[in-house]
Amino acid sequence: MTAALWRREAGEMPREIGWRAARIAGTWIGTPYRHQGGRKDVGCDCLGLVRGVWGELYGREAERPGAYDVDWAVRGEGELMLEAARRHLDERTGEAPLTGDVLLFRWRERLPASHCGILDAEGRLVHAYEGSAVVSSAIPEAWMRRLAGLFRFPDTP
Repeated sequence: MTAALWRREAGEMPREIGWRAARIAGTWIGTPYRHQGGRKDVGCDCLGLVRGVWGELYGREAERPGAYDVDWAVRGEGELMLEAARRHLDERTGEAPLTGDVLLFRWRERLPASHCGILDAEGRLVHAYEGSAVVSSAIPEAWMRRLAGLFRFPDTP
């Protein structure tokens, strides 16, 4: 995918839920990284961030994931993250990401998707960065080649 991915056609606007999701995700920036965490200002991983934004949008948790090891994806335990996204989010295919969309990445071709984040209004990814915190960072072209799924928060859960 190229930089053209980020260009929006005239009149193409994210939905209100997307703007709200992006604003909420921005309030998580600085939350320390914590494996399996999901609490703003306390600690979260990338999945915990998306779950936390869901909770703030809809007032409840979508589902509680079971315990998972740091290296669960390396062991090839199936498309757990991608399947959960399909259960709770609206999948988008063949479209450019919009503000508030959830992006899922796989780091190796044959491994499951194992990282996710939320697109902010500047086209940057808000995600929990292992060893650091929730950050907003540019999305390198190499990451876009590893995009495993593109989703949006539904209007109603």
